[in-house]
Amino acid sequence: MARSVRTASDSAATGPRAPAGADRREVSPPAPVLPADLVEPLRADLAAAGFTVDGVADLLGPVASAATRRDRLGPARRVLDRAGATPAATVVRLFTLGDALDAARLDAAFPRVCAHGLERIGLVRRTCGGPDTLLRAACDLRPYGDEEHTWWVASDLAEVTTGRPLLPDHVLGVGGASLTLAAWTPRPRVGRVLDLGTGCGVQALHAATHSDELVATDLSERALAFAAFNAALAGQHWDLRQGDLFAPVGGVSGDDRPGSATAPERFDLVVSNPPFVITPRDADLPVFEYRDGGREGDALVESFVRGVGAHLAPDGVACFLADWETRAGGDWRDRWREWLDTPECAGLDAWVLAREYQDPAEYAELWARDGGHLPGTPEFDVLTSAWLDDFESRDVEAVWFGIVLLHRPEAERSRWVDLDEVTGPVDSPMGPYLASGLAARTRLHTTSDEQLFATAWVAAPDVTEERHARPGDPDPSVILLRQGGGLRRAIQADTALSALVSVCDGDLTGDVAVTAIAALTDEDPDELRRRISGPLRRLVADGLLVPAGAGEEAGEGPER
Repeated sequence: MARSVRTASDSAATGPRAPAGADRREVSPPAPVLPADLVEPLRADLAAAGFTVDGVADLLGPVASAATRRDRLGPARRVLDRAGATPAATVVRLFTLGDALDAARLDAAFPRVCAHGLERIGLVRRTCGGPDTLLRAACDLRPYGDEEHTWWVASDLAEVTTGRPLLPDHVLGVGGASLTLAAWTPRPRVGRVLDLGTGCGVQALHAATHSDELVATDLSERALAFAAFNAALAGQHWDLRQGDLFAPVGGVSGDDRPGSATAPERFDLVVSNPPFVITPRDADLPVFEYRDGGREGDALVESFVRGVGAHLAPDGVACFLADWETRAGGDWRDRWREWLDTPECAGLDAWVLAREYQDPAEYAELWARDGGHLPGTPEFDVLTSAWLDDFESRDVEAVWFGIVLLHRPEAERSRWVDLDEVTGPVDSPMGPYLASGLAARTRLHTTSDEQLFATAWVAAPDVTEERHARPGDPDPSVILLRQGGGLRRAIQADTALSALVSVCDGDLTGDVAVTAIAALTDEDPDELRRRISGPLRRLVADGLLVPAGAGEEAGEGPER
């Protein structure tokens, strides 16, 4: 079960501004609270109703399920109209469609908790008084899980359900960013995990399954209240703390007052889906706590990058999402070189996987729509104009999004940095692959070329070779080594590298293979080693080649 929320003494922050269109006097409803005597009954009722990821998908079918993910509820309503008053249909109507239902129908769908219990928890509220009172969802509740676990996640109701603009303290539920981070996070068994900016606790649900101790922090008191509910419903124990960035775990938060920092706590894994959305600092524009970090430009991400190293235990890893700016005429890697060259990041290995980018107009349109404003409305035009002015003031040419891993070595040594652009499709989940990639890059960093070629390598089972040639040409003009899983790399190879990979069956060392290939091609073996050592390291780093005896599963892609 979740502990009570602790508040860091230096967590004061300016309150958010109400979104345009929202009633500034409107107060967000309280988060649900799960009494101990209703934990098991609620869990049992939800499971018995079939309110699981697979159960809802089976009920709605592929078309309505896909439409619901696009915030189009009409197809789901048509399916539920035909389904009748089954428990599953009732629960989906209540929490997904936002329908007002009578107490008798809720009693039938929740026989252990009943309508009164749902109201006591705070999951439903009365729509009016009198004998014909109907009950409506007070918050969003949806099934969530992984291959081994079934959970339910409570958060604030979405705009598509309420028909009203979001309030500034809106607590987001399961969304695209949280799903991305969950899929990309390495998950070895560890001692301590920090989920910084936990929100309603999506990452914490996963992290608690492979750690001995979990600390989850957020600046938002309402977010932590939802997290406490979700931890209780999952039967997990989280140490919940309130505060800005690293302040709750003994670190600076941007507060430079004397005594504002304490000794940093250390963690084996830090995960974070921070409020990284770049937002104009204009007092008249709406701000949402779940996405805005209260800093100019990408300064929130910089603060995280420069602060997390102090909280990583030896061999500790930080895995987080980030948006960052690229200046006109620059490269997306410039920002990371700048941040990683600071004293706070000294000694940290870094693997930045840049996934996609948007120009300033695309970025402005995305987040204006996210706040509930439609193109063509005056509010939309005002918002996008403010974003464009803000980007222009810093000469921003593009905003990149990516996944970042920072690693503290077990012992003091020089660091490695891999600034990696991966904009194509990848496998899912990616966590196991990233864990292997971190280990491979760390081994390579301390491996000399002599040791590299003295190793017997094995081509991963998902690696195939493609040869492209013009009709009638005796030799291929392009040879591609293609990875079926992981990052799905397609690496161009010359005939020598292709020949080396073709004999990587674990029996021959690289030296033996190179000597044989050099004899066939009439090339100096030492020159051949120098020429292919770089590409060979790339193949090893990306998992296309693994050391013999390391386990053939290393190249099979993530487990499912």
